Amino acid sequence: MRTFLKETVFIIVGTLILAFGVANFILPYDVLTGGVAGIAVLLKPFLPLSEEFVASFLAMILLIIGYFTLGRKFVVSTALSTLVYSSSLIFMSNHPVVIETDPLLASMYGGMICGVGIGIVLRNGGSTGGMDIPPLIMNKYLGIDISKGVMIIDALTVISGLFIYNVNAVLVGLISVFFTSVALNKTMSLYQGAPTKSIQIISPKHQEISEAIQNEFERGTTILLAKGGYEGEDRPIVMTVVYENQYQGVIDLINRYDKQAFIIVSDTNEVHGEGFTFDARV
Repeated sequence: MRTFLKETVFIIVGTLILAFGVANFILPYDVLTGGVAGIAVLLKPFLPLSEEFVASFLAMILLIIGYFTLGRKFVVSTALSTLVYSSSLIFMSNHPVVIETDPLLASMYGGMICGVGIGIVLRNGGSTGGMDIPPLIMNKYLGIDISKGVMIIDALTVISGLFIYNVNAVLVGLISVFFTSVALNKTMSLYQGAPTKSIQIISPKHQEISEAIQNEFERGTTILLAKGGYEGEDRPIVMTVVYENQYQGVIDLINRYDKQAFIIVSDTNEVHGEGFTFDARV
């Protein structure tokens, strides 16, 4: 329940950040970008409706489509974000923060803010709904990778502006899409925690080294059973993952027991489990 509540709070916060970026940067400056906000800007010359209403309406329609194509479970996990996004977007658009800038800067900062919001939502197991849904449908029925599907949908949305606006509007829109992607990736990486390294040690002193790592650094170890390719001898491998600030200390420890030890070190992108993520701790 604690994990569920934490994720729910972060999903709401991420959705509010997304709505802020759209309401104060994307829509006021008619930035052609991805998502329902970009389509709302694209349809502005043809519909006598506010852009925030069009974006909210499209999000709801896509949620219904998701129910029939992706199932009830998807809708339940996405409905909260969709409802918060639609209501907060209308409210923020009616009570905007006065930010005077040029369209290029609005495109850049709007894209970054939206990317941060989307990243927080996705990292906590949620979905912003809207234009997340077509790529998921493409993945389910056509086998197209979700990230590629997002790029295809966003690119088609922005490029369609050539027929309604002009080349300059499209170029500004592509900048927004780029900064959204960069901010999204950076936000996702922040959740990976402190930098870690994976270390594999081959040594006759493997048992002593393993116990020393556990006792001195309070890091878990795993003994992997391997066989030498040349002589065919059994060669146990000690594997451990440590924080980057513990790395040199572990190397010194290994050299203390065996200066001839064969050591393989690699950077790890992400670690989950007891000792590294809070969810795994009692």
